[in-house]
Amino acid sequence: MSNFSQQRIDQLEDQISDGLNQVEIRLDSVLSDNRGVLDDIVGHLARAGGKRMRPALVLLCSCLGKQSFSEDVLRACVVVELTHLATLYHDDVMDSAPTRRGVNAVQRIWGNNRAVLAGDLVFARASQVVASLGPEAVLQHAVTFDRLCRGQLNETFGPDDDQNPVDFYIQVLADKTGSLVAQSARFGAELAGASNEVVEAVVQFGEKIGVAFQLADDVIDLSSDSADSGKTPGTDLREGVDTMPILLLRQDAARGVLDEDGQKILGELSRGALVSEDAALERVVQMLRAHSVLERTRQLAFSWCEDAKAAIASLEDKEVKAALEEFADTLVDRIS
Repeated sequence: MSNFSQQRIDQLEDQISDGLNQVEIRLDSVLSDNRGVLDDIVGHLARAGGKRMRPALVLLCSCLGKQSFSEDVLRACVVVELTHLATLYHDDVMDSAPTRRGVNAVQRIWGNNRAVLAGDLVFARASQVVASLGPEAVLQHAVTFDRLCRGQLNETFGPDDDQNPVDFYIQVLADKTGSLVAQSARFGAELAGASNEVVEAVVQFGEKIGVAFQLADDVIDLSSDSADSGKTPGTDLREGVDTMPILLLRQDAARGVLDEDGQKILGELSRGALVSEDAALERVVQMLRAHSVLERTRQLAFSWCEDAKAAIASLEDKEVKAALEEFADTLVDRIS
């Protein structure tokens, strides 16, 4: 890579860092409330930090147009992060998660009812900001939120009898995670004036890297401790949600190729003790950590990451393309 190319990548990183600092200021302003207790609850997760992955992608994709880092682009950053935060409030109620981002989950402090209403309030503020971007942005945001809710709801119901559980789960991930990542990419490129071809490429990139990211989270949910991930290991297991490692075990069982250790894991799950017995949950987590199914899930995450990078192979801006590829790798390198 030429010195000029590396210099531009360094410049992009500096610009995105500056942009994210502006986003933080705007988030704080949008989430502030003149009543202290409301200010505390609606700003709880935002102040806890987070990767700000979606705003970073908005900013990066805006570099593919001539109006990068514009006022509209910055507003879009706020929209996607607020929308993401709103889903976390609701997710933690559904999961009964004790922690989020290394702090107490909202419902543990204020209760389920207030946590749900706080999530609604955060989404309402996202809706107010997106209204300033025009009717097309409002429609895109509504469609994305529809997919987010549909994906989460479908996960609770599970597949129909005639559906492949693994394929169904991938679609759930595309809806509940990939949709907002894809919309982040779309907002950035589209609001900056990129061509339709470029917009479509980054949308496909976002959809696929969102799935890769969630598959990586499935691995992290089992392989990391709370101090590293900010989440409680085995949360999905406790809630009876079959993530990819469990689905692969069940798939092997249906094909008659499941090994003895895998059978023991499914046997533990069928007892239903994970909901109330911490020791049972810990035992299953440790068994899954030692099973090859975790590595298979890890490889699936890497495969979706490669597919995401292939979606932007035709981008002419080599530096932004390289930065997007690095962005993709960073999301799954957490499980290397």
